[in-house]
Amino acid sequence: MRRKPVERLVAEGGQGEGGQLKRSLSMWQLTMISIGATLGTGIFVVLGEAVPKAGPAVVVSFVIAGLTALFSALSYAELAGTIPVSGSSYSYAYATMGELIAWICGWCLILEYGVSVAAVAVGWGQYLNELLSGTIGLTIPGWMANPPGQGGYLNIPALLVVLLAMGFLLGGAKESARANTIMVMVKIASLILFCAVAFTGIRAGNYKPFMPLGLGGVSAAGASLFFSYIGFDAASTAGEEAKNPKRDLPRAIMLSLLIVTALYCLVALVAVGAMPWKQFGNADAALAQIMKDVTGQDFWSVLLAAGAVIAIASVVLTVMYGQTRILFSMSRDGLVPKLFARVSPKSGIPVANTVIVSLFCGVLAAVVPLGALADATSIGTLFAFALVNAAVIVLRRTRPDMPRSFKVAFSPVTPAIGFLLCLWMMGSFETITWEYFGGWMIIGIVLYFAYGMRRSQLAREVPTRLEK
Repeated sequence: MRRKPVERLVAEGGQGEGGQLKRSLSMWQLTMISIGATLGTGIFVVLGEAVPKAGPAVVVSFVIAGLTALFSALSYAELAGTIPVSGSSYSYAYATMGELIAWICGWCLILEYGVSVAAVAVGWGQYLNELLSGTIGLTIPGWMANPPGQGGYLNIPALLVVLLAMGFLLGGAKESARANTIMVMVKIASLILFCAVAFTGIRAGNYKPFMPLGLGGVSAAGASLFFSYIGFDAASTAGEEAKNPKRDLPRAIMLSLLIVTALYCLVALVAVGAMPWKQFGNADAALAQIMKDVTGQDFWSVLLAAGAVIAIASVVLTVMYGQTRILFSMSRDGLVPKLFARVSPKSGIPVANTVIVSLFCGVLAAVVPLGALADATSIGTLFAFALVNAAVIVLRRTRPDMPRSFKVAFSPVTPAIGFLLCLWMMGSFETITWEYFGGWMIIGIVLYFAYGMRRSQLAREVPTRLEK
């Protein structure tokens, strides 16, 4: 139950083993990191899996998932401005609820960031095939474009995009942020183009019946679509590389979530109007298929597929960035091996950390199907978000006079609602997803008691009762 003082968390910001992270990111770049980590697979790929669950009411599912994310985003914004460090919700929990809860939160973040990279990379391969088919008339053979159990041996495209992202990250945080900004602008333009073209194909009859599978279907789709909002908190993982974190982190988090939610709802509304909802289950790259059906030409679908390839690559890049920075913070605290906190004095990059995370995510993406990854990631994220909402309440009670650059309105009611919404959405997942999550948590708790509890930096500094 030992806690790490907020002042110490902030004072240690940027310090690694043998080097220090560089403060080089502006508010605009932080916002682009959050949008880059969020806007991608959720709308380009997962939409095709969510529509069969909710029908045209998938738009409502996006709103529900976005509302849940909004309450948590408010809590993230307050804590990011108060405790501007790279550990995100792991560090917030360490300062408010103790080391064990912090470890559990960090373990969920590994699931959120590390595993979602793999899930996103799987979706990238689908649009790459669509692009290759429309440009050169060839597609990647199924045996090397699908994981085992889905007609293949390895998903080579998924592995490839992870390795490409690793190359960008090793070039430096500022350089990665520049590349991400360009990719984000391309994918926003691609989605606006989709809406403009697909709007001409809207048929009023496609919206009827609006809720064919009832509220249960809307809720189930909302739980799956919460995966689409994973990433808005990515800016909080850049707390030790931001130029003015106390001011810029809260702004970047809120602005990115508003932009992403507006785009999601607009694209979903146009998509279900342009294609009968029952056809979404058979379309791997649903938006590209809609473009082709509406125009009768391959050109527009190829253009969208190109945008999707770039869009999803930016998600891989930014989410991997977040994962490395969270492990950096956990390593500095002694809860994971010190190797993850080792920073190159020349580049200011945790090189070994980046390579290890990339290889792990790449192998996972090559062998595990998207559906299982997306649901497992969503439930882990919701659990971490619930802890962030709780952390706001705790810190308001224990440190009421602490300076806060952003404050959640109507606290503790607002974070309490965010906490309950997260629990409600967690309850919408199927039993198999809970079993995966339970297994993940058991492994994490065993690792903490076997390794982290004894090697914790705080544990080494405070004598035990026996020693006293």
